[in-house]
Amino acid sequence: MKKVYLLLLLIIGFNGIANAQNDPNAKKVLDEVSAKLKTLKGVIANFSYTTKDRNKALKGSAKGIINIKGQKYYLKQGATEIFCDGVKVWNYNGEDEVTVADVDNEDTKMLTPQKLLSNFYDQDFTYKLISSAGPSHEIVMYPTDKRKNFKQVTVYVDKTKKMILKAQVIDKSDNIIEFSLTNVSTTAALADSKFVFDAAKHPGVEVVTQ
Repeated sequence: MKKVYLLLLLIIGFNGIANAQNDPNAKKVLDEVSAKLKTLKGVIANFSYTTKDRNKALKGSAKGIINIKGQKYYLKQGATEIFCDGVKVWNYNGEDEVTVADVDNEDTKMLTPQKLLSNFYDQDFTYKLISSAGPSHEIVMYPTDKRKNFKQVTVYVDKTKKMILKAQVIDKSDNIIEFSLTNVSTTAALADSKFVFDAAKHPGVEVVTQ
């Protein structure tokens, strides 16, 4: 769930890319994604991801649901849930404990959803359009900060929907993490309460502040 929390929002997209050093063809595609996202009021989708080792042997897989509204998001995978109202993040283990932290206190080495919904790409990535064959544009991205715990991200932008519905991340150990979204609804009406952990609805759960 941690990797989903840190990386899944990349598939949905981001706001604002403007770096003259990057591939202008890739920038054009990503700008279209950004423009499309700004028109969406709420997104609901199913997600799936797999993790493979450097020899491409399957290490694990999972499925879940994701809700997005602006910089707010909610993830559910099995009993585990993550809530973010844009200011705080609640990680609920589905049983007896929820940890809460400020968004700004998240690990700077991580690729967090909060960053992915901002314009951090202007400084944190270089990117290049690899292929436009088939139904998607393939864009490879490299972090400029070598301290990041991943070394390459490849996104696939659906040409018709102008959304990133698939991504692949290679970490420092050459593990391969692949994500995809299905059953995407871009017209969802989502209440703000959806993105806040409600302690009253979870009696007996210990709240741990980080």
